[in-house]
Amino acid sequence: MAGVRRVRGAAVAIGSTSVHFTAAAVSADGLRLLADDSALLELGSAVDAHGYIPGDRLVELVSTLQRFAASAAAIGVRDVTFIGTEPLRRATNGRAVAAAVREGTSRPLHLLSHEEEALLSLYGVLRGHAPAADTLVIDIGGGSSEYVLARTSGRPLAHGLRIGAARLTEAFVRHDPPTTGEIAELRAEAHRRVEVAADLAPARAVLVGGTAENLLRLVAQDRSLRSLDRRRLALAVEMLEREPAGALAERCAIRPQRARILPGGAALVEAFLDRYRLGTAGVSRAGIREGTILAVARAGDAWLDWLPDLVAGA
Repeated sequence: MAGVRRVRGAAVAIGSTSVHFTAAAVSADGLRLLADDSALLELGSAVDAHGYIPGDRLVELVSTLQRFAASAAAIGVRDVTFIGTEPLRRATNGRAVAAAVREGTSRPLHLLSHEEEALLSLYGVLRGHAPAADTLVIDIGGGSSEYVLARTSGRPLAHGLRIGAARLTEAFVRHDPPTTGEIAELRAEAHRRVEVAADLAPARAVLVGGTAENLLRLVAQDRSLRSLDRRRLALAVEMLEREPAGALAERCAIRPQRARILPGGAALVEAFLDRYRLGTAGVSRAGIREGTILAVARAGDAWLDWLPDLVAGA
């Protein structure tokens, strides 16, 4: 990344299931991870139940952000960027949450659109470089899914769907492990929702985020394996249908709350592969937080205004 001075930065993404913190050193050579942590607040479920972020959850959120900011300061990282995704887009008190965060942390909370979220994931995956082939980056979150096509010529095409692993699983799964019938319902609904996704023609796909990472943990003992193909995906579904979430979580080092929503996540991965006629998708460790750190390092406080140009390489 030409033009980037050597800096340290951090980003905290507030998602439907977790609040995730990443700190990294940034240089022209890329990113070097300094710290990574997360807290399971399940804000998406709170918004599903109430339509807003309740007071006790808001107190917990602000406390979590204060803790992550302190963790960043302890390793010499002063620039911490807070970004809000799907649950805050839906919450009727999203702006009040942003105001409470600023009051409690002295930092702004940036409420992202679907498109901004997708562009940041793309920026993190590609490290700010142009793709070698038309690449679809897919982030299946707890409450929504963002996807963006990085093209070898032209600006990226970013989109979002209001369906994610947690919302899909909670709508159809009543048993642990899920029944064969519930798995079939998940698959059918995932395909119905993803079928309306934009007409794109990617040469390859890359999955980012916790859903893809945890599905990979189910089927890949070799941690160097970084892709999900049809065979591995089918094996993951078999495991989810055969073994209770708690047992899978313990055996595969996945948080129980994450393991419970993987059936919906697997159905959505399958639906995206089918929609775009792909046999496999890579799984990237980088994503929205890395993209945010890079964007702030490149453009400073105006990073969100410059995001489309940054991603396009302007």
